[in-house]
Amino acid sequence: MVACAFVGLGVMGFPMAGHLMAAEHSVTVYNRTGSKATEWAARHGGRVAASPREAATGADVVFMCVGNDDDVRSVVYGPDGVLAGMAGMAGMAAGAASPGGVVLVDHTTASADLARELSTACAAVVSGAGAGGVSFVDAPVSGGQAGAENGRLTVMCGGSPADFETVAPVVAAYSVACNLIGPVGHGQLTKMVNQIAIAGVVQGLAEAINFGQRAGLDMDAVIATIGKGAAGSWQLENRAPTMCRGEFEFGFAVDWMRKDLAICLDEARRTGARLPVAALVDQFYAQLQNRGGRRWDTSSLVQLLTDD
Repeated sequence: MVACAFVGLGVMGFPMAGHLMAAEHSVTVYNRTGSKATEWAARHGGRVAASPREAATGADVVFMCVGNDDDVRSVVYGPDGVLAGMAGMAGMAAGAASPGGVVLVDHTTASADLARELSTACAAVVSGAGAGGVSFVDAPVSGGQAGAENGRLTVMCGGSPADFETVAPVVAAYSVACNLIGPVGHGQLTKMVNQIAIAGVVQGLAEAINFGQRAGLDMDAVIATIGKGAAGSWQLENRAPTMCRGEFEFGFAVDWMRKDLAICLDEARRTGARLPVAALVDQFYAQLQNRGGRRWDTSSLVQLLTDD
C-alpha cells in the first residue's frame, strides 16, 4: 500500500483516485469545489483534505489532474500548495515509496515548460531538505473520461528512470499502458504528438462520414467494413457511429481540445515545426465554440460539414 494524495477531482481525476482506493492504496483527496471531494469520499472512502498542502502532507506520491498551467501552479505553490506539504516529508525516506523521497506526478495536460519549471521547484525542495526530497514526473494521459472510468488510460511519462519505477506500479491502478518516454517534459511533448495526431484523424473521419452520407451509403456497413482495414482507428470504432447520428453531448470537450492544441501550436512555434493541419482544425473548433458547442465532443467537427 502506498500513501497517495490526489489533487483535482474532475471527470478524469474523480475515477482515477477511485481506482487508487480500489487498489488498496491510502488516498487523501483535495478539490477546489469541496462538495466534489465530499462526494468522492462518500463513494470511495479515503480522506478529504482542506488544502493541497494538507492532502500532500504524509503522502509518498502526490498526483495532480487539474485544468491548465495556471491551475497547476495554483495548487503547487504558496503556503497552501502541495510543495509546502511535501517539503515536510522530504528526507523521510524510510516510509516513502521512493528510495530518495516523495514524488509529485502531474497528470494535467500542460506545457513542457511547466513540467521543467516544476522539476526545478521540486529540486529546490531537495536542496533545502537534505537527504531524500521531492522529485517530479510529468505524466499526461490519453483515453478520455471512459478510459479513466474503466481504468484503461495510456500514460506518457517524463522523468528519471528511478522515479518512473516508483510511480508506475501505482499508476497501474488506472492505466492499460504507462511508459517512460524520456526526461522531464517528454511526457507533455508526447501528449502534444497524441493531440496533433487526433486532430487530423477526427477531421479526416468527419469528411469521410459526410462524404458517405451524401453518397447514400449504409454507414453502419461502411464503418464495420473499413474498420477492419487500413482506415481502422480508435476514433473510427468509438466515434464514427455517434458522428453519424449527430450525438455529441459526451466525451472530450471542444474547449479542452482547443486548450491542448494551443499548447501544441505554441511549442511548434518554439521548435520551428510546421502544423498546418492542426492549425486548420483548431480554427474549425473555434467555429464550433462560436456555435455553442464548447462542451461537445471533439467528433462534433462533422457538424461543420453536415450543416448546409
